[in-house]
Amino acid sequence: MISDERLDELRLSGERVRVVRDELESNDVIGIVVAWDPTHVIIRRRNRRVVKLDRNYSYQLYSEPRQSRLEDN
Repeated sequence: MISDERLDELRLSGERVRVVRDELESNDVIGIVVAWDPTHVIIRRRNRRVVKLDRNYSYQLYSEPRQSRLEDN
């Protein structure tokens, strides 16, 4: 689970993040961190729509290469 401190850093910097939800890259959500609560994070996509995602997903900087969860194990 991503920490509150890391989410605050990402929100303040305005950097785009990649949210890896499963092994398919086409299912990734790319956008900026807007808000969060203890169980969810709200990401604003480039088309200005917002997506509410679980905090247990993998949050990575978009500028870095994609890493799936299975590669970590």
